[in-house]
This record gives sequence, structure tokens and C-alpha cells, in this order.
Amino acid sequence: MPAPSRFLPDNFETDAPVALIAGRRLYPLIIAQRMRECGIPCRLIAFEGETSDELWNFFPESERAMIKVGQLGHMLKSLKKLGARYALMAGQIAPGRLFRELHPDLKAIQILATLKERNAESIFGAISNEVEKIGVSLLDARSFMDEDMASAGVMTKGKLKAAPEYIAHGIRIAKEVARLDIGQGVVVRKGTVLSVEAFEGTDDMLSRSNKYKTDKLIFVKTTKPRQDWRFDVPVFGMQTVEKMHESGITTACLEVDGTIILEKKAVLEKAREWGMEIYGYSHDSATA
Repeated sequence: MPAPSRFLPDNFETDAPVALIAGRRLYPLIIAQRMRECGIPCRLIAFEGETSDELWNFFPESERAMIKVGQLGHMLKSLKKLGARYALMAGQIAPGRLFRELHPDLKAIQILATLKERNAESIFGAISNEVEKIGVSLLDARSFMDEDMASAGVMTKGKLKAAPEYIAHGIRIAKEVARLDIGQGVVVRKGTVLSVEAFEGTDDMLSRSNKYKTDKLIFVKTTKPRQDWRFDVPVFGMQTVEKMHESGITTACLEVDGTIILEKKAVLEKAREWGMEIYGYSHDSATA
């Protein structure tokens, strides 16, 4: 029997429980539904004030646990209590949580004290290592999302309207920004960088990208040179399309198999309706 996702390890045990460590929005709910459809035992670790009520109610009492953001020790204990063999991180945690309403327990304080830099890669990388230490394997965060990944070429159909040289410039800048671990997205126009994504996230970056009310804006989303697929996978969804529309951005360039498009069919339809194009480029693109 073929694996339910090409992003799963070859030795994946389909009868072993997978704990979904779930943040905000639709992404973790889709994964939970897909796992249940595949008959894979799924458990839930939810974050207070972040995980949706819909997802929380999707699980019976015995198969879920609620923790506060920062309670790493509690999370590790919950993984053991739920009998998880695997874990999968999906969904955002509000960026502001790292500055307010954070409830670090002793384990989290110990881990944070060892980090010279505190960014998504260092924090989630440290968390991932602690999860692996207790015998729980962290899965690729793209698992079960195969049909939602960005694909090559113009996904909205038709001929590419944006100039290839300007797309190539945007990809080059986005990759460099990602290499420096600043962010994973940029907006460019005719060889000029208009905005760069940092800690505030994609939506805020898009909202401030067209200060000068110009045209032919290109949004590029990329992955890091050494992307850890266990966490922080770029996501593109309906809210992103809406922000692009509000800012007058007409082209989105997404890395093939590196960006998840939530509600892909509906997103592509809405983009076409608004005259946008969504283009998939390869990981090693030097040109468009």
C-alpha cells in the first residue's frame, strides 16, 4: 500500500499515533481531517488562545491536551501521555506571543537560556530536538498536504505576464533574505525592492508594500537554503490573496513543493477573478 503522503518517511508506521501540535488557522485542521481519512490515529496538542475551537472539538477528551504557549515541559509530558510515536507541527502562533502572554515553564526557560539568537529557526529547532529526545519523531510539516503544494508554472493558467527578469530578481532577493534568516518573502517592482518580510509576517509585509500606489508588483515567497521541513514551512492562503488584492500586487511567485497553498482550488479561482497570477518556480531557480 502506498504511503498516504510522499513527505512521510519510508518507515512510517500508519497504525502509530501522530500528535498534531496545532497553532492557528486552517492548516492544522486540514491535516487532522486528512489523517483521519487515512485511518491514522491522531492526537491533538492545542495552545490556549491560539488553536481554533473547531479543531479542539474535533478530538475526544482522551485524545487531546491543552497547554499555554511556552510550556515546553508540559508539551513533552502531554506527548508521552497521549502515547505519540510521531508529532507534526502545523499552524501559526501569533508573533506577539514571544513578547507578551508567554508562559515559559522551567524546561522552556532552560532551553531559551542556551540560545544566542531567538528566531523561528533557533526556537523551533530547539523544541524539535527536545521532542526527538523523548522518542517522538517529528514529521515533515508538509505531510498529508501533497495536493496543496505549489506546482510548477502558472497555476492560475494563461501566459505569465510578469517579466522573467524581474521575477528572477525577486527570487534572488528573497533567497538572500531567507539565507540571512530575516524572513521568507519580499515584494519587488522592476528591479526595486519595495518591502521585506521580517518577524511581523507575510500579511503585515504585504499591507505596507504599496506605499507609492504603483503597478506591476511581484510578491516572492521562498524557503531557507537549509530549510528544516519539521517547522516554519511557508503557507499561502485566501487571506494572503486578499492582502495582495488590497495592495495592488498582481503576481505571486511561490517555490514548488516549498509553499503550501491552503484551499488551493478556491485561492487560484479568486486570484484569477481579481486578475492575479500565481506562479510556481523551482528551488534552484536562478532565473524565472
